[in-house]
Amino acid sequence: MEVKEHMPANLTPQYYAAEEAFKSATSLEEKISALEEMLAVIPKHKGTEKLQAEIKSRLAKLRKEGEKKKTASHFDPFMIPKEGAGQVWLIGFPNTGKSSLVGALTRAKVQVADYPFATSLPVAGMMPFENILIQLVDTPPVTAGEQPPGLAGALRRADAVLVVVDASDGDCPEQLEASLSFLITRKLIGPGGGKPGNPCIPCLVLANKADAGSSEENIEVMRELVPDAPEVIALSAKTGYNLELFKTRLFQLLDIIRIYTKAPGKDPDRTAPFVLKRGGTVLDLAYQVHRDFPERLKSARIWGSARFDGLPVPRDYVLADEDVVELNV
Repeated sequence: MEVKEHMPANLTPQYYAAEEAFKSATSLEEKISALEEMLAVIPKHKGTEKLQAEIKSRLAKLRKEGEKKKTASHFDPFMIPKEGAGQVWLIGFPNTGKSSLVGALTRAKVQVADYPFATSLPVAGMMPFENILIQLVDTPPVTAGEQPPGLAGALRRADAVLVVVDASDGDCPEQLEASLSFLITRKLIGPGGGKPGNPCIPCLVLANKADAGSSEENIEVMRELVPDAPEVIALSAKTGYNLELFKTRLFQLLDIIRIYTKAPGKDPDRTAPFVLKRGGTVLDLAYQVHRDFPERLKSARIWGSARFDGLPVPRDYVLADEDVVELNV
C-alpha cells in the first residue's frame, strides 16, 4: 500500500518522514504507527482535508485488521503505549547500565543487577523535565549480531533512541559500533549515525559509568574510533553526574515545544502545557485542545514570541516554546 502522489506542496518534513516510514514498514504495527504519525503532523487546513480522510480510512482498516490478528496472537511486550511528551527507548549491550539510568531518572521498577541479561522485558517509566514528563523505556540487551525479537519495530515507533555504552569498559567502541550497526541495518538511523541531513530517529549516545577511573580515556578512544557517531554524553547513573545535562539535551533532541493556554482575563496554567512538535501552529494547538476548536476558532492572541503581549495572530502563526495562547471560539 503506497500513499498517492497528489499531495499538497506545503506538507512538512515531519510528514514526509512519517510517509517514508509507512512505505518502508514491514509489519502491521509499523504501518499503523506511521499512519498515526502522518495524521498527527499533517498541516490541518482545507487543502489537506482529502488526504486526512484517506489516511483515516487506511488507519481504520489496518486497526480493524490488527484487532482480528490480536485475538489470535500472543501478547507483544514491545507494544508499549506512548505517554508524556515523547517515548524514548534505550538500547545497549549487557551490563552497560540501562536499567540503572532508567531507575535513576524515573520511578520505574527496573531490575538492576551485576550479571548480564537481567532485563528480559521492556520496562517503561516517566522522567520529569521541568513541567513535562518524558517516557523512557528500558529494553533487553543487544549484542553483536543478535537483538530481541520485536525491538526493531518498537524503535521504529519511538520519538528518540538512546544508545548506552559502558564507559568503564575498554570495549565501549565495539559496543557502540555494534549498536549503531543494528540501527543502521534496520534503517532506523542513517549511515552518518544520526547526524543532520540523514533520515533517522533522533539519537544520542550515553557513556554511562563516567565516574570510573578509566572512563575519560575510554570515551576519547571511542570518539576517535567511531567519529560518525551521534553526540556522546558522559554521565553516571550511580553519582548523578551530568543527568540534568542529559535531560536538557533530550528535550532539545525531541524538537518539541510547550504551549500554555489561558481564558480571557485569567492567568495561564503553567503546570500542564500542551506539547507540539517544533513548527506547530495555532491551528495545531486548537486540534489538541478540542477536536471542535479548529472549526469554531474565531481568533487567537499570543504572549511570548509575538512582537508584543496579547498580539492577535492568524491560525497559521508558528508558535515558540512556552508561548501563552488565548483561543477565542
